[in-house]
Amino acid sequence: MPPLRTLSAISASLALLVGPLVVCTATRAEAADAILPLFVTRGRAPAAALLSRDEDGSGDAPSSHYAQAGRDIARADHFRAGSITKTFVATVVLQLAAEHRLSLSDTVERYLPGVVRGAHADGRRITLRALLTHTSGLADFTAVTRGTVPLTPLQAVTIALTLPPARSGRFSYSSTNYVLLGMVVRQVTGHSYAAEAERRIIAPLGLTGTSFPGSRTTLPSPHGRAHTANGSDVTDLDPRVAGAAGELVTTLDDLDRFYAALLDGELLPPRLLREMLNTRTAHGSYGSGIFPTKLPCGTTVWGHNGRISGSYVRTAATVDGRRVLTFRVNTDTMANPNLEPALLAAEFCPRTR
Repeated sequence: MPPLRTLSAISASLALLVGPLVVCTATRAEAADAILPLFVTRGRAPAAALLSRDEDGSGDAPSSHYAQAGRDIARADHFRAGSITKTFVATVVLQLAAEHRLSLSDTVERYLPGVVRGAHADGRRITLRALLTHTSGLADFTAVTRGTVPLTPLQAVTIALTLPPARSGRFSYSSTNYVLLGMVVRQVTGHSYAAEAERRIIAPLGLTGTSFPGSRTTLPSPHGRAHTANGSDVTDLDPRVAGAAGELVTTLDDLDRFYAALLDGELLPPRLLREMLNTRTAHGSYGSGIFPTKLPCGTTVWGHNGRISGSYVRTAATVDGRRVLTFRVNTDTMANPNLEPALLAAEFCPRTR
């Protein structure tokens, strides 16, 4: 889920953590490479990897830089991307809006009559925009399941309706919102969100390492192992624990390519891309399937993170998509929360010598 505090608030701690490393390196890549081993030594992850992509605007093919630390991790690995799935689902929904097959102002009730009805929730008053921006007030079903129980979409929504709601109209991150959006996509198109994402995003962009596994518990080859914080191997996992909110399997290369194409306008017309990046509804916290992060140097990057049992991944990009960084660790918990913002600052902030 998105970070709960801005990175500028912890810039002082970053200087204490990695300042000497950053200052002594000559390039952004070297600065990021210097931080990456800390995910293993201080973050206690078994392994970490990053892949950056940079377009210089000359029209030449983008350059890339890969680094890894620890064992059992590689650039070509397939891994579970958790909530980064939400950016894919949001893109499909916004494409349908561009085709006038739905409106973001439509209510959930229009497409899923009777599905969202409870003591504190009413689909007649919740719009698709509220689902996209996490302002629906619907509780998060994973508060009960902890991402370990395979569910149908309807079961996930039913669980959410038994929980105390958040305040409607205020940002409150909830995977229930995107489970519902997956159901809306099926209702509108007659196809699953996975099939629509394959047709609209994965195939056109040539994301050969990206898939929606459905109920398949194994990862495609090649892949490493995935571990929980206590060391349990959870490489095999039923993706129905997350569904439209987090089932995606992908690679570092594919995520860099996807976010570069998305922010460059390859997937959405300008009006809908502006809608995706509009954070007013969520009071600056979240757009539609993507969120901004302001770094200590004042630069704002856009992207998403994803956590699912055994895996954590984060993609961040400049607003034009020309510079993209994706990093991952093969565990779901890191002991030092300052490492991620330090890595983003090293990659995206201007160099100081």
